[in-house]
Amino acid sequence: MVWADWQSCSDSFEELLDPIRSQYLEVFVVVRCKYRGEHFSRCVYIWVDRDYAMVRGHHQGYPKKLGSIYLTRPVTVGKAGPRLEPGGRFGATLAAYDRRLIEASFEITGPSDHAGFVNALPMIHNRWMPAIESDGTDSLAELVTMRGYDAEIGRSFTGTFDVSLFGSPVEELTRLAPRELIAGYWREVAVSWRGGTTLERRTLPEFGV
Repeated sequence: MVWADWQSCSDSFEELLDPIRSQYLEVFVVVRCKYRGEHFSRCVYIWVDRDYAMVRGHHQGYPKKLGSIYLTRPVTVGKAGPRLEPGGRFGATLAAYDRRLIEASFEITGPSDHAGFVNALPMIHNRWMPAIESDGTDSLAELVTMRGYDAEIGRSFTGTFDVSLFGSPVEELTRLAPRELIAGYWREVAVSWRGGTTLERRTLPEFGV
C-alpha cells in the first residue's frame, strides 16, 4: 500500500510552469501475481486526486478512481513537519465518496537500501472496456505490461507503521486487510514512461489474471 506525492510532466516540461497540470496525490494497493511462470506486481486498487492522472492511468491499465488523499510532508526548517531522520513521524489518509477508507502512520527508524517489492517487479494490467451494445462482448480486452526508464532513486528510510482499513458500501478494500505488518518505507523515486507491451489480446468477458 503506497501513498505518493507526484510531480509529473511531459517531454516539453511546460507543465512545470503551470503546476496544477503536473502535481497530484495517489494511493495504490499492489499484490504479487504470476503470469506464465513470471512474477509481476499488479495494482488492484488505486485512487488519485486529479482527473488527468485518472485518465492516463486508464490508458495504462490501472483501475484508477478519484479520491481525497493527504499525507505528511517532511520539512527542513520549522516545526510543522517531521525531519527525514529516526523519530520522524508521518500520517496518511484516503477517502472516497465522503467516507474514509484508510488511515496510516509511519515512524522512521533508520536508512534503508531498498523499499520493498513494489518497484522491483514489472507491472501487469488489464486494459478493458465493455462494448457499447452491452451484449457481453468487449471493445477492448488486453493484458499489458510496462517498465519505466531513466529511473532515479533518492533517499530511502525504513520504519514502523500502522494501517487501518474502513468499510464502505462502494469499495471492497477491506478484503485485503493485512494479517501481518512487515515493514514500512519512505523513499524518493523518479521514473519516465512512454509505452508498454501487449501480452494478450482477447474479446472474452472472462479475460483476466
